[in-house]
Amino acid sequence: MTESANYAIDFGTSNTVITRWNTTTATADVVSLSSVSQQLPNNPPLVPSLLYVEDANQEQVVIGQAVRDRALDVKSDPRFFRGFKRGIAASVQGFLPELDGKTVTFEQAGEWFLESLTQQLQQQEKTEIESLVLTVPVDSFEAYRHWLTTVCGHLKAKQVRLIDEPTAAALGYGTTKQDILLVIDFGGGTVDFSLVQLNLGETEKQPLGFILKWGDKLLGEKSSQKVKTARVYGKAGANLGGSDLDNWLVDYFVRTQGVEKSGLTTRLAERLKVQLSSQETAEEVYFDETTLDTLELKLERDRFEEILREHQFFAQLDDLMTNVLQQGRRNGIETEDIQSVLLVGGTVQIPAVKQWLEQYFEGTKIQCDRPFSAIASGALQLQSGFKLQDFLYHSYGIRYWNYRENKHSWHPIIKAGQPYPMTTPVELTLGASVENQPSIELIIGELGSENSGKTEVYFDGNRLVTRTLDDGESKVIPLNEDAKTIAQLNPVGSPGRDRVKLQFWVDQHRSLRITVEDLLTQKTLLKEQVVTELS
Repeated sequence: MTESANYAIDFGTSNTVITRWNTTTATADVVSLSSVSQQLPNNPPLVPSLLYVEDANQEQVVIGQAVRDRALDVKSDPRFFRGFKRGIAASVQGFLPELDGKTVTFEQAGEWFLESLTQQLQQQEKTEIESLVLTVPVDSFEAYRHWLTTVCGHLKAKQVRLIDEPTAAALGYGTTKQDILLVIDFGGGTVDFSLVQLNLGETEKQPLGFILKWGDKLLGEKSSQKVKTARVYGKAGANLGGSDLDNWLVDYFVRTQGVEKSGLTTRLAERLKVQLSSQETAEEVYFDETTLDTLELKLERDRFEEILREHQFFAQLDDLMTNVLQQGRRNGIETEDIQSVLLVGGTVQIPAVKQWLEQYFEGTKIQCDRPFSAIASGALQLQSGFKLQDFLYHSYGIRYWNYRENKHSWHPIIKAGQPYPMTTPVELTLGASVENQPSIELIIGELGSENSGKTEVYFDGNRLVTRTLDDGESKVIPLNEDAKTIAQLNPVGSPGRDRVKLQFWVDQHRSLRITVEDLLTQKTLLKEQVVTELS
């Protein structure tokens, strides 16, 4: 393969979209893979995010539409995986299948899916992947980004970069004015809100400043052209998606008609949901020629919307909207300043979602003409000279012993909303806690959004379900437990006085760096050392 090209992959819970940068037209084209893509009326080619494991040891898998075409999408079959994106980097409760003597995790399923996808892409396109841009949910913890980066290290792509899904969607809608946009990405597993401003004007020649992976290394890429910018002013996200709505409908029919929970019932419920996007009443009938059993499900749009309200669907959306609008106000942006609301993902096609939005915005501001392709298309705009001015969605802090509550607590050092790269470091002084202390140890943690609660992922029968647990505490992910010693003290330390001064900051690659100065000896013990990677 002598040619090379730039691609983007929007890895979704229900569907995955691939785009290729067309150098002739300077646009992103959606790629259709003959063996794994499905082509539905009025939709671009989509790859269903499905995986079937034929041999776990040999890593032989079937993906996408080929799983359905070969009738391998049987939920009771442990070799069949769907919705696995939701379980990646999450605390999973329940059964994980052991296939061919090997336990298959969601991370492994996701890795096999992306590897198979890129292999088939290269084979069909007969090209090398010069640059690959992958999209990530706005509310993903760094563990998901680390997983994705690790996977990309195994792919045959020279460059790999990451971009938040809602920001990519804003770029994908092709806005060229200095608009302030609210992007709502509502897919099969997550809903993400992102308040962004595009095209702040031509700037001087400067680095792109976005994440760039080359193998296992982080590099900064220089641009020889003037760049455009996309600035993020607010983000909010939750584990709520179309698959949750499907499960709610199944539960409704189990309760009202006594049907059994099964893959068939879920497929019929999903079809009803899709029909109700364009009509007031939907009906699905299934006849089993072997058993002569008939399953008939019928639902009206009004009852569907009642089911959504019963599950606090609109209340959850209200909380996210309030969160992102408050972030905007802190940056001087009022609701009336938002010129357009861009909708992406299959769930945004539900009429009740647009009706809910019209409580906040005029209907003329709401756009929904590129729900499936906007993210993958926008991700490739990084190739055309966009600079992303982003901020940290989560806070980062250090762990300490809280004597009052007799437990470990966390002291924030870098707050959520901090733009990066940081120009001014955060300073902190520490003293020894015991006599003859030989070293200083710190555990750095990623602090979840205060209003997000903890997400539990578990199995209900053979379906994957997520729920938010509101226990009054934010979720914390420790980042450096295996490398917690940051400085050796010589001479050893004693309590009663400040001993070291620490400076923290985040560089352009989302790496948390630290400088440590010994106040007793006036020596620098660490200088600009990377403590942990935040991407």
